[in-house]
Amino acid sequence: MKFIKHILNRRMLVALLMGFSCGLPLLLTGSLLQAWMVKEGIDLTYIGMMSLVGIPYTIKFFWAPFLDRFTLPFLGRRRGWMLIAQIALAVSIGVLGYSNPAANPWMLVLAALLVTFFSASQDIVVDAYRREDLSDEDLGLGSSLYINGYRIGMLLASGGGLFLADHIPFQMVYMIMAGCMIPGIATTLLTPETSSGFGAPKTMKEAVFGPIVEYFSRPSALWILAFILFYKIGDSMASAISTPFYLDIGFSMSEISAVVKAFGLFATIAGSLIGGVMMIWLGINRSLWIFGVLQAVSTAGFAFLSSIGHSVTALSAVIAFENLSGGMGTSAYAAFMASITNKKFTATQYALLSSLMGIPRVIASAPTGFLAKHMGWWWFFVFCTLIALPGMLLLLKFAPWKNINDKICPK
Repeated sequence: MKFIKHILNRRMLVALLMGFSCGLPLLLTGSLLQAWMVKEGIDLTYIGMMSLVGIPYTIKFFWAPFLDRFTLPFLGRRRGWMLIAQIALAVSIGVLGYSNPAANPWMLVLAALLVTFFSASQDIVVDAYRREDLSDEDLGLGSSLYINGYRIGMLLASGGGLFLADHIPFQMVYMIMAGCMIPGIATTLLTPETSSGFGAPKTMKEAVFGPIVEYFSRPSALWILAFILFYKIGDSMASAISTPFYLDIGFSMSEISAVVKAFGLFATIAGSLIGGVMMIWLGINRSLWIFGVLQAVSTAGFAFLSSIGHSVTALSAVIAFENLSGGMGTSAYAAFMASITNKKFTATQYALLSSLMGIPRVIASAPTGFLAKHMGWWWFFVFCTLIALPGMLLLLKFAPWKNINDKICPK
């Protein structure tokens, strides 16, 4: 009965719906917008430069202290900012839809920047709300449901948006996507406000410097930062160059689409759900060990595939295992980062940590083509498997297996 209560409750539903609300806007300024610009005949160089409108996602920690410090006079410290961000996001998505990529490109850029700014702001407050709303025991499953909701939102924006654009104008597609923010707004209005028990920072100075000072006062602060940077580095490097790998060993784009994209998506969703449920029994720290090992082993599956060559059966098996273990690892990773935030500075600390989480995906992925070219596919994927080991070994510093239930930091 206690296990059922962990799964079927308001907090889990809110985590899922908020994940959907946060995932939806991401690709509205990415793949869907790129498709629209291609249809309008925009130069490819300009289309590539549009990726820069995503900068607010990487620097969101700059205004996170403001959201930690001030409480609006309605709905409370977290829900008030969530409602403002969501309404502004719905309006800016609508404005983006009525921009004209060919006739007024600067209007398009400004509208896209507004979407990413308010989307990043929503992420900040939703992450803080989720941490304060979920108990430590619920963080694992709650994080996995949030991630799955996020993926569903992304799938609706990209796959659903592109499908609709074949039948109706892009302006109407963006109006529909703006309307899809309604479930998030309704959730914000209906769910209760959280209480961290610590109160808000009393000054902007405390809001800006307090999270940093508090974090680095912990004995394992630097080791934890290194862990965040390295835990998924091998997985990120292997994924970054995977499409050229599939094509190079003989798979068609249709096979890649069917197995890697469609089948792989369901495997990832299943993995994060399984990981979330397992964390209820295992705890976050023990899950990081087990899921981390599975992640590394699954990366080695690509080396196995490179020696086999074209085999849809082998590809399906490798993708199933890799996406299952990757989904489990990501759930534990997100739950861990939430668990180490101090509830007085939840918004700022989580924004900082999640920004660090994205660094390996960008920086470490850059040389993957060079490495694969000179090492060959087999040795490259062996390298990606081995480079995961430092991240695992760092767990010994702050979450050793024999003391797996020790508290990492004050809540």
